[in-house]
Amino acid sequence: MANKLTLAILGPGGVGGLLAGLLSRAGHHVICLSGEDTVTHLRTHGMRVRSARFGDFTVPVAADTELRAPVDAVLITVKHTALDAALDRLPAAALGDALLVPFLNGVEHPASLRARYGPEAVAPAVIRVESTRVEAGVIEHASPFAEVDLTGAQVARVRLDALAEALSEAGPTTRVLPDETAALWAKMAFLAPFALLTTRHGLPLGEVRTRHRGDLTALVAEVAAVSGACGGPADPAAALARYDAFPPATRSSMQRDAEAGRPLELDAIGGALLRAAERHGVPVPVAARLVRELRDAGY
Repeated sequence: MANKLTLAILGPGGVGGLLAGLLSRAGHHVICLSGEDTVTHLRTHGMRVRSARFGDFTVPVAADTELRAPVDAVLITVKHTALDAALDRLPAAALGDALLVPFLNGVEHPASLRARYGPEAVAPAVIRVESTRVEAGVIEHASPFAEVDLTGAQVARVRLDALAEALSEAGPTTRVLPDETAALWAKMAFLAPFALLTTRHGLPLGEVRTRHRGDLTALVAEVAAVSGACGGPADPAAALARYDAFPPATRSSMQRDAEAGRPLELDAIGGALLRAAERHGVPVPVAARLVRELRDAGY
C-alpha cells in the first residue's frame, strides 16, 4: 500500500483532471492549481470523472490559484503553450523540494525546467491516454488504457518509486524507466507524424493512413531516424503497425486544438523535431514541409 501523498495538479484538464480524480479517490491529498473560475467550481462541485475503465465518480479536491504550502510532487499537465504562465502558480517559497513531474508533449521541456528548478527536481513523465475535459471539473476518459512512464536519471529513485506506486494503485499502470531519452522519443516518434498529418489535412487517423499513406510512411521513417540519432528507439515498422491498429476515427489533440481555435503545440512537436534533425544532420523533407504548411496556415 502506497503512503498517502500530497500532490498538486498544475492544469486540471483532460490528463490532469483524470489524475486528480483517481489520486483523490485513492486517498491522496490533491490540490488543483488553475484559474479562479475553475477553482471556484472544483471547490464547490469536486472533480467528476466518467470512465469505462475506472468507473463514473465524483470526488472532492482542494483547489487554488497558486501553490501556498509544500507538496510531495507537482504534476504539470498543461499544454506546452501554457507552460510559462502556469509556472507562475508555483512560487519558489511554497515549492520547497517538491518533485516536478511534467506530462508535456515534446522533448525539450525537461532541459528548460531543470535550468529553472535544478536537475534533481524534475522527473519527466509520458502518459498514454485519451482523456478530455468537457467542462470545468468534468473529465471523460475514453481509452481502455491509461499508462504512465516515469523517468528522471538525476532524481532519487525512492521518490520515483513512491510516486509510481501511488499512481499505479490509483489506476494508471505506471513504471519507472531508466532511460529518459528513450521514453521521451518513444512518445515523440508516435506523436509527431500523428499530430502533424491529422492537423495538416483536418482528417482522422483512418483517412490519413489511407489517403496520405505515402506521407505517413515517409514521415514515420524520418522521425525514427531522428529518434535513433538522439538515442531513442528507431522502429518505423512498429510505429506504422500501431497507427494501423488504432480506431479510424482517432484524432490528435493538436487537431482538436486547431478545430477549436486554440494555440497549437506546433513548435514543441514539429519545431523540436526539426531542431533535433538539424543538430544531427538527418534529412526530414516531409516533416519540414508539413511544419511549414501549418505555419503558413497561421498556426
